[in-house]
Amino acid sequence: AGHALPKRNPPVQVGQPPAGLDRSRWRDLHRGRTRPERTLDLHGRRAQDAYHAVRAFLHAAQADGLRCVAVVTGKGPMPEGGVLRREFPHWLNAPDLRQMVLGAAYPHAANQGAVHLLLRRRRLP
Repeated sequence: AGHALPKRNPPVQVGQPPAGLDRSRWRDLHRGRTRPERTLDLHGRRAQDAYHAVRAFLHAAQADGLRCVAVVTGKGPMPEGGVLRREFPHWLNAPDLRQMVLGAAYPHAANQGAVHLLLRRRRLP
């Protein structure tokens, strides 16, 4: 009796402060003050290739102990954004990626073609 259920990771929403992240850290990420340690540029990739590249990139970044990375999706040719920009938030909510990402923000309000991600610290077994 009294067994705690495993804590679920809430959905990742780009531009929304996540629960559990202190206000100053979110502000630094959101305003572009937290510098990415590595960047993945998805320009020119098709959606399926880009998805696999994002997964590999985030797994490698977390394994390397990185805390902040950037993914450049590009803005796309249409007002609502290109396919990669529209799909990227959904990709972040894949079960294996959601548990890695603490927060996601567009660091420049005028350019939403790049997203900075704050990664959770890797838990050692």
